[in-house]
Amino acid sequence: MKTKRKKPFAANREAIKILESQGWTAFVVEQTIPYSFLKRDCFGFGDILAVSPTRGILMIQATGGGNGSTRAIKIRQEPRHAIWLAAGGRIQVWDFVKRAGQKQRDCKILEITKI
Repeated sequence: MKTKRKKPFAANREAIKILESQGWTAFVVEQTIPYSFLKRDCFGFGDILAVSPTRGILMIQATGGGNGSTRAIKIRQEPRHAIWLAAGGRIQVWDFVKRAGQKQRDCKILEITKI
C-alpha cells in the first residue's frame, strides 16, 4: 500500500496572510516556469512584493525549511539586490520553522540592509 506524500509547507501563502493582517498589500511575484518544476524569483531574490503607503516597498523571500541564513547569503550574492536597496526598497527573509512538539510554525524575519 502506498503511503501519502506529505504536502510541502506553503510559505508564500502563510506570508501573504500575515502581511495582509498587518495592513500590507501583497502579491506573489515568483514565477513557475511552464512544463517544469522550476521556479524563478523576481530579480533573482524575491517571492512576494508588499507595499504600504506608510511603510514603503518590501520584497520577501519566504521559506519553510529552516534555511533562512542560506537564503540571505544568496540574496547578498545577487547583484540586483543592491539596486533594489539603493532605490529605497527593503528586503526580508521570512523563515517558517517548526519546533519539535509544536503544530504552528514560528516565523523568523531577517532583514537584508547592506548593499
